[in-house]
Amino acid sequence: MAQQEVEVILARHLAEHLALPMFIVDPQGNLIFFNEPAEAVLGLRFGDTGLLPASEWSTMFEPVDQAGKPIAPEELPLMIAMTQSHPAHKGFWIRGLDAKVRQIELTAFPLVGQSGRISGAVSIFWEVRS
Repeated sequence: MAQQEVEVILARHLAEHLALPMFIVDPQGNLIFFNEPAEAVLGLRFGDTGLLPASEWSTMFEPVDQAGKPIAPEELPLMIAMTQSHPAHKGFWIRGLDAKVRQIELTAFPLVGQSGRISGAVSIFWEVRS
């Protein structure tokens, strides 16, 4: 496993102790961790996926907008945080790998260290229940 920046290590430690679903990517957009609460929303365990490139995780949950139109990977908040280096938020629907469709709200932000270097990005999301 490649050496991770301290910001990523601390983000993962935080994610392991929160009840909110969290998803963490490295500067290249590779999925490097999601926590147990995220497993329930995504319909799979992190231990079953491991590292995934952005090209895979950004489409595997089939994100769609309110009208059912597919959301392009570059329009997802986590991709925006990673590529444009600013926070982003969006509500949309996903299909978990357990085949359940869920409405979620997701906020993402880049992990910017004190030196100004981006060491990854984090999303915090939750299922919207009517």
